[in-house]
Amino acid sequence: MPQPRWVDAATVRRSLTPDRARRLVRQALADGLDPSADPIRQAVPAGEGQLLVMPSGNRQAAGVKVLSVAPGNPARGLDRIQAIYVLMDTETLTPFALIDGAAVTALRTPAVSAVAMDALAPADVEAAVVFGTGPQAVGHVEALLAIRHTSSVTVVGRRGEAARATAQRVSSLAGSRRLHVDALTVDDSAVESAVRDAQVVVTATSAATPVIGDDWVADGACVVAIGSHEAHRRELGSGLLGRALVVVEDLATAHREAGDVILAAAQGALDWDDVHTLQDVVLGKVQRASDRPNVFKSVGMAWQDLVIAEHVARP
Repeated sequence: MPQPRWVDAATVRRSLTPDRARRLVRQALADGLDPSADPIRQAVPAGEGQLLVMPSGNRQAAGVKVLSVAPGNPARGLDRIQAIYVLMDTETLTPFALIDGAAVTALRTPAVSAVAMDALAPADVEAAVVFGTGPQAVGHVEALLAIRHTSSVTVVGRRGEAARATAQRVSSLAGSRRLHVDALTVDDSAVESAVRDAQVVVTATSAATPVIGDDWVADGACVVAIGSHEAHRRELGSGLLGRALVVVEDLATAHREAGDVILAAAQGALDWDDVHTLQDVVLGKVQRASDRPNVFKSVGMAWQDLVIAEHVARP
């Protein structure tokens, strides 16, 4: 049996631009892909963290991403999340590619968010705020810059040094365009003002409690929350979700994993009947709101990895 081909992180990044990745995700939803067909993500305790297993399949290929989440790794100089993606043909289930799973995640998560931002954010996005200092924070700015002519980005982090380093990485994305980038810490008094002035807000943190005030986000603005896939953790408060148009990837998955939505519904601020899916947005069944905030809560799903993996693994 031939050995699977190894696709490293650099090859993943060369294979697809962020905007091409967005278009692939959007096209999959537009073509009728059913997110609810994904098997439930498996999570089991292991060592000082947990292992996650995310399988998915379609008519052309099947794949599974195996992730490890070790919260103590950053202190060791290692990545908090590490992953391998195994891609197989559907007929024989023979693995033909092993792919850097972290690179797949780093590409697909902003791509999914960009599908939501493109539909839910105003046409003119003058200012954006990103909470978080990891790869997803930078990836989401890159995805946003591919779809909007944003001129100001504020990076908010727990530590000033990390926020400034991420802001420098964001500045490097500007190319020839003029992009003003600020770095703030979460306890800085200027954070609230930055959020109130922003048309797009991204929360890409490991926080377990809300990182922004319920009344900070302007009507018509778009908030993307990607930091957690656990039912007891949230980055957004019930008050914000209660006054927003709320969109998720899949309703059943959100019921299990979208803590921001689960907790808001449990506290009576939000009715699950008022929660919409990203596919409905893509198909034009749901339009962005201009008289209230628009919130996209993402937990990440296996079908998204497969969409990306199929394309980066092509010779």
